[in-house]
Amino acid sequence: MFDDVSLTALAVVFGMSTVTYVTKAGGFWALDRVEPSESVREALDALPGGILVAILIVRLLEGGPTEWMAGIAVLVVAHRTESVLLAMIVGVGTLIIVRGSGASIT
Repeated sequence: MFDDVSLTALAVVFGMSTVTYVTKAGGFWALDRVEPSESVREALDALPGGILVAILIVRLLEGGPTEWMAGIAVLVVAHRTESVLLAMIVGVGTLIIVRGSGASIT
């Protein structure tokens, strides 16, 4: 079963997993011991939206009108509902519907 997997690849995956876990656990540990200021709390609350925008910008720059339409849908839903998850679902749904309909938006 593991004939095709090198020991180096397994070590790298294990190492990356360990570093990811330690980073996340360390962050939770640090936040339990420090009372963040109001500005730090606001920054942490804004982080999911910032990540969404970073992902969206790359796709919009590479995409065409269909992607722009989905991007606008994401921004409208995110602004009105303040739900990043719902905005992402609407964006993906918009892409699926427009691409599935065979409509060519140019």
